[in-house]
Amino acid sequence: MYGNTTFGEEPTSPELTPDQRKVLRRELSSVAARTRELLPGEFVVGSEITHGVDGPRATVAVQPPVGAVVSADYAVDGEVDINETEREDLAVGLAASAALQVKEAMHDDRSPTAR
Repeated sequence: MYGNTTFGEEPTSPELTPDQRKVLRRELSSVAARTRELLPGEFVVGSEITHGVDGPRATVAVQPPVGAVVSADYAVDGEVDINETEREDLAVGLAASAALQVKEAMHDDRSPTAR
């Protein structure tokens, strides 16, 4: 009746090798550093590697001085090397999203000084 269930079994998900973890940590640090370069010092940028239900996950997050946290979270499925173009796109996207969060949090009725 329950032939397709996994009662009592631990779900298996891929693990990162120490070398893969080291490479991924370096790649995430690179994205975080580039994101910091694009933003003023009031923005807090961090990264982490976690192990979710579906396997390893990598996250880079930005906490703006006001507004919601912005993050990029993705599942790691074998390939841990993030190429230079992807790292730059990720950093620029995070910085732009974080800046937008500040703008939206600080909206007011004043007219812009320039257009």
